[in-house]
Amino acid sequence: MLGYYLIAGVIFIASLYVSNRLKSKFKKYSQIHLQNGMSGKEIAEKMLADHGIRDVQVVSVPGQLTDHYNPANKTVNLSEPVYHQRNAAAAAVAAHECGHAVQHATAYSWLKMRSAIVPAVGIASKLSTFIIMAGLVMNVLHFMGALGNTVFLIGIVLFAVTTAFAFITLPVEYDASNRALAWLQNNHVVTQQEYAGAKDSLKWAARTYVVAALGSLAMLLYYISIFMGRD
Repeated sequence: MLGYYLIAGVIFIASLYVSNRLKSKFKKYSQIHLQNGMSGKEIAEKMLADHGIRDVQVVSVPGQLTDHYNPANKTVNLSEPVYHQRNAAAAAVAAHECGHAVQHATAYSWLKMRSAIVPAVGIASKLSTFIIMAGLVMNVLHFMGALGNTVFLIGIVLFAVTTAFAFITLPVEYDASNRALAWLQNNHVVTQQEYAGAKDSLKWAARTYVVAALGSLAMLLYYISIFMGRD
């Protein structure tokens, strides 16, 4: 189990570092107030309108960094600070979430793929760790012979589904950011200074997904190595 704790420790430290950097970046760019005076809500509504999207609603949700696009009910959900504030960080987040709405409206292939496997991922994420641990315990205790290996393998397959989801998420997130930044710049919604802040904010936001994907892959490979007797 030393390998497990080592990998988990590295993932935790990397996640903590990126998360702290993201928070500091958003705090920094929250001090750069938009010259156009627009709030995150107004930025989102303008981007949707400029892309001809009329059936998506922009709403406020509690918390910080809770921003997301919900394709089920077609809502751009902005955290309260992003919804109300008028700064480069809020503009970046609002435009990014609208980038997902544009993906949805244009049937972006990676978003369609991610949405299609969400039900399977929901089940896999809840069961994979429990089944993996059950299989490991059965093997250690030599309980019911080969059944332990079978249970362990099922857990690995379920974990692989969550890992695949993490990697499919990467192009979805990067594409949404690229759409957001292109719109902000091409439509002169922000100044060059504001654009630089928005770009840096989204860069660090994207890195949280990269760390999550690489961490999931590392754990998957570790479980596979155990299954193959290479621990």
